[in-house]
Amino acid sequence: MQQNLPNGQSVGTNGRSEDDWLAMDGEGGREKRYPPLPPLDREKYVVTFEEGADDSWNPKNWISWKKFYISTAACCATFVASFNSAIFAAGAAQTSQEFSVGQEVTALGTSLFVLGFASGPLIWAPGSELIGRRWPLFLGIFGSSIFTIGCAAAQDIQTLIVCRFWAGLFGASPLCVVPAILADLYNGTYRGMAISLYALTVFGGPFLAPFIGEFIAASYLGWRWTLYLPAILGFADACVLLVFSRETFAPFVLVEKAIVLRRQTGNWAIHSEQEKLELDMSAVVRNYLTRPLRMLATEPIVLLVSMYMSFIYGLVYALLGAYPYVFAHVYGMPPGVRALPFLGLFLGVSLALIFILCQHKSYTRKLAENTGKVVPEWRLAPAILGAPVFTMYSREDRLELMLAIGLHGRASLTPSIGWRRLQPEFLLGSGFFAFSYLVSIILLMPFCPCKYCMPLVPSFLIALADNSSCARAASTVAANIMLRSAVAAGFPLFSTQMFENLGVQWAGTLLACLATVMTPIPLVFRAYGSTLRGQSKMLQEASIAV
Repeated sequence: MQQNLPNGQSVGTNGRSEDDWLAMDGEGGREKRYPPLPPLDREKYVVTFEEGADDSWNPKNWISWKKFYISTAACCATFVASFNSAIFAAGAAQTSQEFSVGQEVTALGTSLFVLGFASGPLIWAPGSELIGRRWPLFLGIFGSSIFTIGCAAAQDIQTLIVCRFWAGLFGASPLCVVPAILADLYNGTYRGMAISLYALTVFGGPFLAPFIGEFIAASYLGWRWTLYLPAILGFADACVLLVFSRETFAPFVLVEKAIVLRRQTGNWAIHSEQEKLELDMSAVVRNYLTRPLRMLATEPIVLLVSMYMSFIYGLVYALLGAYPYVFAHVYGMPPGVRALPFLGLFLGVSLALIFILCQHKSYTRKLAENTGKVVPEWRLAPAILGAPVFTMYSREDRLELMLAIGLHGRASLTPSIGWRRLQPEFLLGSGFFAFSYLVSIILLMPFCPCKYCMPLVPSFLIALADNSSCARAASTVAANIMLRSAVAAGFPLFSTQMFENLGVQWAGTLLACLATVMTPIPLVFRAYGSTLRGQSKMLQEASIAV
């Protein structure tokens, strides 16, 4: 028996040959005799959920407060992971001084953590289907906290960097598993609201971390407490998950239901479909290792979406080094205060979530009018508006803000402008960047040729199609996350040096120009999206498989 699970992972029978079977009825000289299976219809004893809201075993029918604390604890794990990815940059200068290494070396602490995000889905996505959601989520946040403690207590730079990678690999678990948990708990009506909380934790964490980390590093606590803090938060959330969380993945909930029914009735023929399946390792290798690379090479639409998202995702981590340099070296802001513009980024993310949620009602109405058929172009209008270059001039301060995909490259920054007067402008520019960034990522993801957004991507497109599935979805998203994380991991390694060597004006202009080159991509999707999807061999194969 072979079954494709919701995230594209294949599982099947154990594949043993007849030579490996156990002897029955005394065959092979065995003393114990096993009677043959009695004549019965096995399908009658397969455990399923009852129709409607009467089955209390169905996670979607659980009471609201139970869903709330499970989803809140899960989203807190995501926040800790994303928060941990960026907070180390706030203490990088102190780390360089203590270990007598260059900035490029300490920047690896952030880059390798993000590379861990790229590697983690290869483990946690199959794991969430093999053993359920609960334990991969707990092990991920607990393991990430352990390695973060190792980073904080490190006595040499080598230990710190290696532990940061493993902390990122384990920290990828919430990014993979939490969207799936929310999809397990909520139906299409409330799923968008639940996923909005998840999106805020994913994208808000990297923007809030530098602000908090700067003040910690500038205090008597020092840079090590920028790592102790996320570790403590991770351990606290792991304890909550261990005590209060429950399994939400339907196949494993049905296993628990079958166990209870067998004990109550004494009928050992009662079983669930999951109990008959085992992991097919060859399918895992195909779906998670080789196929994503083939997609990037052979599927133009996957490559375009991944390139676009990789660039704007990489800009986030570029700002981790660029902001402190600009505000400290150009405007002389004290530590902590120079991180205030990151609050503008966090505000922009929050406003973007509100904006997208306001669009959800209109989208669901169109979906109902179109008999449930998804048209990705419906989501493109805000992304197209977020892509062009917006130029704002201030004659008095001679300040020019170029916002390409929300990026504010300063083409005419001058140190003569007092930083106290400049704060509102930078908060506004940061807010534009974060707003356009989140809108672009979330609204362009449907153009990957899959109808169901997998729990590998930190976005809430899972709400686009309630119960649709695509046999190639996992590979599509894996290709995207590999390229995106690889690009994002590279940006911290050169962003500060770029601003030092080119100057703030030219470095900002360069990034703005690169962003401008990416501007036509949403327009291409608008004009040729359906054609590109129609030419996708992967989508054609998936439709045949489904």
